[in-house]
Amino acid sequence: MSAEAADSGLDQVLAHLETLVGFDTQNPPRDLDGDAPLFDWLREQLPGFAIELFDHGKGRVSFHARRGDPDLLFNVHLDTVPALAGSEFPPHQLTVRDGRAYGRGACDIKGAAACLLTLAQRSEAPLALLFTTDEEGAEGCCVAEFVAGGHASGYAQVVVAEPTQCLAEFRHRGFLSARGHFHGRGGHSSEPRALNDNAIHQLARWTAAALTAAESAATDGRRNCFNVGTVEGGVKSNVIADHAHIFWSARLAPGDSNEDFLAASREWPGAAHAEWTVSFSGPPLPTGDHGDGAARDFARRHGLPTGEGLDFWTEASLFGAAGIPALVLGPGNIEQAHVLNEWVALEQLETCLARYTGLVNGDV
Repeated sequence: MSAEAADSGLDQVLAHLETLVGFDTQNPPRDLDGDAPLFDWLREQLPGFAIELFDHGKGRVSFHARRGDPDLLFNVHLDTVPALAGSEFPPHQLTVRDGRAYGRGACDIKGAAACLLTLAQRSEAPLALLFTTDEEGAEGCCVAEFVAGGHASGYAQVVVAEPTQCLAEFRHRGFLSARGHFHGRGGHSSEPRALNDNAIHQLARWTAAALTAAESAATDGRRNCFNVGTVEGGVKSNVIADHAHIFWSARLAPGDSNEDFLAASREWPGAAHAEWTVSFSGPPLPTGDHGDGAARDFARRHGLPTGEGLDFWTEASLFGAAGIPALVLGPGNIEQAHVLNEWVALEQLETCLARYTGLVNGDV
């Protein structure tokens, strides 16, 4: 490692990133608890910090570290999506090559975590970190429980460390995921009643209405997305299907409401034949009740370059919905996340460390 990299802190960032990538935190299966070696290692890296650990079960753990009396909280998740077969580089072994660091989670978002741990060791300024383990899968609750328990109420600003190419982002889509279980009345397909008694037919009518609504939103200039992920049901072509299931998601634009979308979806054709289960509901950022003015003021005060909004969802909206100003800022590009050979640029890690350091030390 060159003297310039050492001076910038990059060597320290990469050392932390190597260890973090080595921890298998794939979600699913999210196979860890509050006694996992990961959290012992984090404690070792953060001497002098007051630590709170919340184990919500099912691999959902929050690790809150605080030094002094900061009013800024950094939030970073340590779970990753599962590694994909066929990767050129071992997914749980950091590989540095041609200005890039490869490994599962290097971009999303263990690279940011490595920057924060380096900052904690290179600065004595007040600092607060919230590490969580359940962002990448279903049944996530860490941030929601942290906010609901009042643990975030003392912070004036939150930085969520998702990949933004080190730009401050204030707006992103929401994420809504739900299942519909459609019921029909089985029988021989020669019966005319098949048109209305077939569960798949009712599912198809509902889906057509959902697509029409999504197309209408696009015509209105809103960047909403709707996606049917899975569909299954029935037995064979000459049997009226008595059941059908759909698993879908919607990503609504800032200003739109997941609750309003759900209410409308229950009125679409076919919906009366279904039972609905919401798997996850994260609001857009900013939420309808809270604007982004305070977060933008924070970014201006610290001279942060800003982006034009994100298409993916982050946990910043959970803080924002509670009235706590939040922005998204982290190294890398979302296009490098979740891919076969996940990577983050070394230059991005250096830039991120510098920007996080400026926020904590008050540099403008």
